[in-house]
Amino acid sequence: MFTRPLVYLGCLALLAQAARAEEISVTQWGTSLYGLPFAVAMDKGYFKQAGIDITGILGSGGGGTTVRNILASDTPYGEVALSAALAAQRQGLDLVLVNVGTRSVAEASAVVAKGAPLASVKDLAGKKIAITSPKGVSEMLLLMVLQKEGVDPASVTRVASGGYVNGLTLLDQGAVSAAVLIEPLSITRKADYTTLYRAGDVLEPMTTSVGITTRAFAKAHPEKLKAIIEGRRQAVQFIYQHPEDAAAILAKAFKFDPAIAQEATANMVKSHMWSEGEFNQAELDRMASGLRLVGEVNGPVDFASMIDTAYLPADLQGVH
Repeated sequence: MFTRPLVYLGCLALLAQAARAEEISVTQWGTSLYGLPFAVAMDKGYFKQAGIDITGILGSGGGGTTVRNILASDTPYGEVALSAALAAQRQGLDLVLVNVGTRSVAEASAVVAKGAPLASVKDLAGKKIAITSPKGVSEMLLLMVLQKEGVDPASVTRVASGGYVNGLTLLDQGAVSAAVLIEPLSITRKADYTTLYRAGDVLEPMTTSVGITTRAFAKAHPEKLKAIIEGRRQAVQFIYQHPEDAAAILAKAFKFDPAIAQEATANMVKSHMWSEGEFNQAELDRMASGLRLVGEVNGPVDFASMIDTAYLPADLQGVH
């Protein structure tokens, strides 16, 4: 006589558990290294310890797609490129920046064919180089590197390839003299090309990705935001303290070759790619300067009106 009520109560418990489960969005999830802290936080249980059950990540190709995914989500938090957040804000979307995700461009590089007579950035003057798309991050970083090395950007022809692999095809065909790359692709193909420069060796740290949400969600669910940021922070600390273990999690979560995951993680740990969440004004300004180079930003950026550090751990609050 008690079977039906027990089954009914069991179903209610399962539904309640499902209702508590959360999904968030992360740019380039499963393909680049931005999302490693989230993979670690889920694997190690840091989100649950902080008070939120993140059960999955919604991936995207980045940019506006990721922003739209976030806004359509039941838990509208996600990590996106700073450029995408600024673009969304210019479109009138009421977003707020609540934490920094990554702060290095160490994953970016440019390569040339084996045996090519190009030994430095200065040798790019008068040459063609493949980027992914006009006004994209790959073009921005190229222009910043050229500027830093004293090469007139106008002397370098940028060829939009539509993707990193496409750029390598152009390089193989001799249509360009160099092509931009990003890890882990640069690792998997390192035997085929010579690295001309690594952006992280030339450029200072800059804010590359940020955690965003809507102001309405932030006001209604501050504890959820704090839990996400805290769980991610614990994961970042774990990555720096146990890089080999973090790389194993990366290989499993993203289906990377274990050796490639180890090398990529070690490279990013060395450059201190992942932030625990704090905002740094100089690093924000460097990214804004880069975006001005490609016409994505005009004039100064009012970061103060877009940032709310109240959801960060107390020792990380404020803009440093």
